[in-house]
Amino acid sequence: MSAHQLRIEQLDVSYGKRRIIEQLSLTGVCHGEVTALLGPNGSGKSTLLKAIAGLTPARGQVLLDGADLLTASYASRAERVVYLPQSLPASVHLRVFESLLVARRASGNTSRQQDIDEARALLERLGIAHLAMSFLDQLSGGQKQLVGLAQALIRKPVLLLLDEPLSALDLNYQYHVMDVIGLETRERNMVTLIVLHDINISLRQTDRVLMLKGGQLIAHGAPDQVIDPASLARVYGVRGRVERCSQGSAQVMIDGLV
Repeated sequence: MSAHQLRIEQLDVSYGKRRIIEQLSLTGVCHGEVTALLGPNGSGKSTLLKAIAGLTPARGQVLLDGADLLTASYASRAERVVYLPQSLPASVHLRVFESLLVARRASGNTSRQQDIDEARALLERLGIAHLAMSFLDQLSGGQKQLVGLAQALIRKPVLLLLDEPLSALDLNYQYHVMDVIGLETRERNMVTLIVLHDINISLRQTDRVLMLKGGQLIAHGAPDQVIDPASLARVYGVRGRVERCSQGSAQVMIDGLV
């Protein structure tokens, strides 16, 4: 088994007496791949990301390239792991471009000119260059999500954790952002975990899928192998099927409840 991947061993996470994730083990989450976390509300998706990021107490092991993130120092973890929450903190009165430079410098010593060039390139790639001189506290929810993603990417993480980064985006930007995430993941050879609710986006634009229910891992593998009528029934309680459209793309069709 290669050490160059994300591996989880017997992870337990509880809030008080309520256990959210129980004895979760996982292998095969590789560099250069986008892995989607799927499951109903309350299944433990966000909690899993927070545990990996070291933001909530957990027992077990979370091994990134052989090093346990749960026992790593805050500084060591921050150099390698970036977590983008579903709800962004209250915005400060700072321009978008300045916020990217601040995020980049938080990751260590860098060249100012290189930081400026990378910030410009990221804003262009995400389609928000026109927001560069806008203030963060004047942006819409969707715009803030895009800027938050830019702030995460400019820190050059080894492990990128994204909690529902598409929730406030329109249809155009959802697909555009997923394309950018895939491209950045491959070019930088990152491990990317992303919580999604749109199963069809997972089918078309991710490399691997984890399906959770009740804090337990139900299925794990390539999207077209994991997402099927049986897993849809077990995880979501729906009668569904996966069919090919006229252009050959797989898509989930829901027929009703189990």
